Amino acid sequence: MNELYQSVIIEHYRSPRNFRTIDGPTHHADGRNPLCGDEVSVELVVADDGTIADVAFQGTGCAVSRASASMMTVALRDQSTEQARELFARFHALLVDGGSTDRLGKLAAFEGLAAFPMRIKCATMVWHVMKAALDGGIQA
Repeated sequence: MNELYQSVIIEHYRSPRNFRTIDGPTHHADGRNPLCGDEVSVELVVADDGTIADVAFQGTGCAVSRASASMMTVALRDQSTEQARELFARFHALLVDGGSTDRLGKLAAFEGLAAFPMRIKCATMVWHVMKAALDGGIQA
């Protein structure tokens, strides 16, 4: 099973989904991990009903951060902002507190990173940036 999860992460690193910019995002935030040099920008289009209609990212980073960003964008599309915050909390808990993989789908692939504290920030940084964008860190 671990090999399957690793292959999912590698696939998203090599062919990241939603690695682009959005014309007219409603929310935007930037983040940087000074420990390893990962940099990311997250853009979202949140509809009037609170649904994430589009989400994309740009930046540079290691395989873990890029795969996490790619998988995050896939998981968030068509979710409400409340669901996005809940997913952030579950993903963060999985890596930081040894939380459950329940309702994480393919994001459970990152479970093994909990054993590598230096890599946790790589996986979670983009999620913190997304949350900052939703929290109004920088609205477009």
